[in-house]
Amino acid sequence: MTATEMERNPRVTSQGVDLGDKQLASTVSVNEIIDRARFGRTHWLIIALTGLLLIVDGYDVFVYGAILPALMEDWSLTPTQAGTLASWALFGMMFGAMIFGPLGDRIGRKKCIIICFTLFSSASFFNGFATTPFSFGVLRFIAGLGCGGLMPNAVALTREYAPARIRSTLVALMFSGYAVGGIAAAGLGIWMLPTFGWQSMFFAAIVPLLFLPVIAWKLPESPGILIRNGKQSAARRVLRGIDPDNPALNGGTLTYEEPKAGTASVAALFQDHKAVGTLSLWISFFCCLLMVYALGSWLPQLMRTAGYSLGSSLSFLVALNLGGMIGAIAGGSLADRFGLPRVVISYFLLGSICIVLLGFNSAMSILYALIFVAGAGTIGTQILLYASVAEFYGLSVRSTGLGWASGIGRIGAIVGPMLGGVLLAAELPMTWNFVVFAIPGVVSVLATAIYSLNLKQRRQDENTLVAV
Repeated sequence: MTATEMERNPRVTSQGVDLGDKQLASTVSVNEIIDRARFGRTHWLIIALTGLLLIVDGYDVFVYGAILPALMEDWSLTPTQAGTLASWALFGMMFGAMIFGPLGDRIGRKKCIIICFTLFSSASFFNGFATTPFSFGVLRFIAGLGCGGLMPNAVALTREYAPARIRSTLVALMFSGYAVGGIAAAGLGIWMLPTFGWQSMFFAAIVPLLFLPVIAWKLPESPGILIRNGKQSAARRVLRGIDPDNPALNGGTLTYEEPKAGTASVAALFQDHKAVGTLSLWISFFCCLLMVYALGSWLPQLMRTAGYSLGSSLSFLVALNLGGMIGAIAGGSLADRFGLPRVVISYFLLGSICIVLLGFNSAMSILYALIFVAGAGTIGTQILLYASVAEFYGLSVRSTGLGWASGIGRIGAIVGPMLGGVLLAAELPMTWNFVVFAIPGVVSVLATAIYSLNLKQRRQDENTLVAV
């Protein structure tokens, strides 16, 4: 029985048995229902809610870059001290990703998302009351714990509901919320900083918490986790929202197939020939987030040093995030057609070239164009890397894989602002600052190429086992 025949006759199970009018299937494959589903209202709901979560994450990433010039002036911080202070939140994100990623595989994506969302929004709000660098740093660390745990669970949840033919596109679309958050941070900064001060940027972080009841009510749990926990009825209700006309959902036992079951442990990320791919993805994440956070934290200050006004400097941050958003959506669509590794490699190359060119004197229009493409090659590529990790691991270790990749990436994110501070303190020519920021992109190209080869080998091995 072919896939086409099965699509035309939904009464036919994955085993090729015609159920007739009265008999129901003994088992129903959730994977097949989700993979073949048409994009509908439930998908829009999941994308909207997880996208909202990522707006919060993106806002947090870039709010420090927006307030950095004011913070350095208010507390008389040196560039090195400012770079170190930025790392408090990033340490929190690293630990948050490593803790809440595996926890999401155990207790569920939705529960972890609610915990992380509450933790982040509350701590960010109280950041506005900080009166010393130490209290500011502690609250940024707590906010970072929540922010770090949000992303791996949101990505895993979105991926597990996305139809196969547009999976990368939907993950990228959801992730565009990350760039929207960066745009919001820069846009609000242009308006609020001169009038209300840097504290107001953190008071605004309480607004997303008002959406928590909606998220708790409307956001579904992963179908695979519902089935694993024996919640057949709950899984069936969610799936009817995806494919309401499928008669197979009227009865039978729902099943969620995995290529190979495993445990939510770090060791599982290196089993079954995944070691090379895991290490390659970690390197790519480290380098990518180093570039994202170095640019996000220091681009406004670097541009002010080059003679641009505060408003112009923050508008460059808007262009960076706008490039990340559009680049991610376009990259997701290209990935569904050409494969994620090819698109990721191309994005890294383009981004690195444009970052280097930022160090040279250019007309304003060219400068905005370079920053736009650099955003696509850094922020947009980060989003595609998350989609790559979600594709690489199965259900049982997906959040673990995403959490640890994100956690390793956060180490690069910690290094990025500190590196920017050291470079600025060294008073190097502007060109050299951007050359150093671009080097990790070249390393990422090589790491992604190795990952691509490992992925091809794994798929060949799996196909061989199936054939046997």
